[in-house]
Amino acid sequence: MAALTLTGLAALLLWSLVSHRFERWGVPGPVVLILLGAVSTVWDLPAYAAVIDAPSSEKVVEVILAIILFVDATEVQGGIFGRDPRVLLRLVLIGLPISLILAALASVILIPESFLVTVVIACVIMPTDFAPASRILRLRRLPARMRDILNVESGYSDGLVSPLFGMALPIAVAVATEMPATSGDSAVTVDSAHLQKTVNAFLNAVPATVIAILVGVVLGGLVGAAVRILHRRGVANDAGVRVAMLLLPLISYGVATIPIFNANGFVAAFVAGLMYRIVRTKGQSERTIAHSELMLVDEIGVLATNVVWFMLGGAALLAFTTAFDWRVLVLAILALTVLRIVPVYLSLLGKSVSRRDRVLIGALGPRGTATIVFGLLAYNALPNEEGDLVLVISVVTVVGSVLLHGVLAPIMLRRMDPADTVTRAELEQ
Repeated sequence: MAALTLTGLAALLLWSLVSHRFERWGVPGPVVLILLGAVSTVWDLPAYAAVIDAPSSEKVVEVILAIILFVDATEVQGGIFGRDPRVLLRLVLIGLPISLILAALASVILIPESFLVTVVIACVIMPTDFAPASRILRLRRLPARMRDILNVESGYSDGLVSPLFGMALPIAVAVATEMPATSGDSAVTVDSAHLQKTVNAFLNAVPATVIAILVGVVLGGLVGAAVRILHRRGVANDAGVRVAMLLLPLISYGVATIPIFNANGFVAAFVAGLMYRIVRTKGQSERTIAHSELMLVDEIGVLATNVVWFMLGGAALLAFTTAFDWRVLVLAILALTVLRIVPVYLSLLGKSVSRRDRVLIGALGPRGTATIVFGLLAYNALPNEEGDLVLVISVVTVVGSVLLHGVLAPIMLRRMDPADTVTRAELEQ
């Protein structure tokens, strides 16, 4: 484990030094990090599998997700739902639930043996994230309004799915470990003991999520109010605020996960980020946190994201060295296209969004860090067969998204308008 960790840190150090040059050449960062992760772990895959399946790794991945979700929540520009709240609300309250339902149905139809973890799979493959396709958001071909909508939606979708994932995973674990298969076929028997364990898992998951939300509301609100008052009076400067913002998601995660609460730490961190931004920007005409305050937590978020992409490289080797199932590829393709485009299109009917833009918003739904982290958490928690299945689906979905949204989509958008290029100044932003 020590050798793998040191190798990974060295690879991330190297990438940090040269990443800017690669990005100026148009090479997507996630592609390089996936390759680095694969090269760094290929020499001892069994050891890497043991590392990511260890309880300590689960905590590390949860903390990484907590930081990423907090950053997503605090970086939204404009009001609580961005500059186009009606469109965003339709996307996350209508489009996202429809996408999750369709993904769950597609999972059961294509892979019937996945029915025990179907909700987990839907939560893993549907949240959007522009980390693998950040160049798209810098293309002038993309209208400013659409850029804002996609940015805000990607910041909210993983945070809103995380409570559902936090409830679905322990239920899936309870069902998968306690419901034995009957001999002779793939059916399962359901007796009162197994049903009671499932009910108990649900009854434990719901209050844990509620407690996490309350922890986030209280801590985010208190710290946001303290920062606003102390900064306005000159007691706290930008440097102190930056440190406070970095500590807030860690404290929120820690408080939520102490034994007395035993709640969902990354949900608490996301809600803390939302509340912090709401309270910190109260009274401002532009409800946006200043970049001078966001710099530190943003850079830590970039590092955490790079770690996740690096981990995906080794996870991809684990996934692709097992027997590959064509049904997984079909599910991933559907998740990246139809299961995303149709719900988005339907959710925006009747709004001031053209037919073409509805299709484009639906097509530009890359999958990234949330899918990887949710997949790793499921792999860690679930029994071998179910955990392997979720990991393979998450890996195939993200790798497909990197190719579709990170490589092909920018090329296609520029071909639609050859004059549309990314300037050097835009790349350096």
